[in-house]
Amino acid sequence: MTYEFEGKTEKEAIEKAAAELGLERDQFDVEILETQKNTLFKKGYVKIRVHTLTSSQPHAEKHESHAPVHRAMANPLPQDEFEQKLLAFVSETIEKMGYEAGVEVLFREEKKIGIKLNSDSSSILIGRKGKNLDAMQLLANVYAGKLGREDTRVILDTENYRVRREESLVHLAYTTADKVRSSRGSILLEPMNPFERRLIHTTLNDFADIETKSEGDGLYKQVRVLYKGY
Repeated sequence: MTYEFEGKTEKEAIEKAAAELGLERDQFDVEILETQKNTLFKKGYVKIRVHTLTSSQPHAEKHESHAPVHRAMANPLPQDEFEQKLLAFVSETIEKMGYEAGVEVLFREEKKIGIKLNSDSSSILIGRKGKNLDAMQLLANVYAGKLGREDTRVILDTENYRVRREESLVHLAYTTADKVRSSRGSILLEPMNPFERRLIHTTLNDFADIETKSEGDGLYKQVRVLYKGY
């Protein structure tokens, strides 16, 4: 699938694409469509086209192919200075919010680290539709960048919320597709963050008679599921 983005620089446009699509940089190719330099009367910009690298395997029953990844448990203790500072930052952030939580490493992958929050206030830390957890995760990623690890994505989780949310969204995608197919119409889903929207898109990507598109502005956009030809 292809998408188009604009930014003041090529780097900014690529960063927008990665954030909007919820992808790592190595998961899409970039084509420069247009470049406008700064002039006295016009601001410069770069327009790019992004080609996502999706699987070409034929679709039959997708309930297993899009199941969330269950990772093996990692050593929960920090293994280097970066992990020590990162866990301390997350712990201090929660304390400043007025809550307590044990913080440990959940998993380690190439350019990705998961952090688990153990707290009696997990429901508050998660927030409605995970917005509090997303906000803390954003702060953790900004802090990781300040530590010189801009290429490392930080994932925060508590009470296995991320996996449960993924499973819920995959189920939502299938049931919505069935409803759209029956009504020959379209359904607009609830506002979601980039990762959640991408999960809906990829889950339904191989349905020949179903189309998905994001609508709205800002970080939390909505996905519309449509019957093709509607």
